[in-house]
Amino acid sequence: MSSTKSGKSGTYEGFSAEERAAMKEHAQEQKAAARRGSQADKAAQAEQDVLAKIAEMQDADRVMAERVHAVVTATAPQLAPKLWYGMPAYALDGKVVCFFQSAAKFKARYATLGFNDPARLDEGSMWATAFALTGVTAEVEEQIAALVKRAVG
Repeated sequence: MSSTKSGKSGTYEGFSAEERAAMKEHAQEQKAAARRGSQADKAAQAEQDVLAKIAEMQDADRVMAERVHAVVTATAPQLAPKLWYGMPAYALDGKVVCFFQSAAKFKARYATLGFNDPARLDEGSMWATAFALTGVTAEVEEQIAALVKRAVG
């Protein structure tokens, strides 16, 4: 998340409305997770939360998120679906490895498939941790599967 600065005065304006909304969603996710019972209940409800969030998305974002969800869960069943700042995410041992950010979330022109620190994508001194998505074709699904497989080692 980034903060914004005014173009003319250089003064700090705080977080954007979208960033504040994402932080509120994250706080709600944490509270809901703390109220759940057994690990099995938590996992089942977390996946339902992810599927519900995907269902709320606009058409193109929803279709891409559904395909990303299917590829990630088929490729790396050890990753647990969960909501992360209001986005579908996939965690290993509680740490988010990858996530899908809809274009509408931050009014971007493309959706994003992102990877966090636990992802083992290291390649030399510099490597990509986010990928723009404008559609999910069979070829893109193969690329996502390969990245996720590599990310979980």
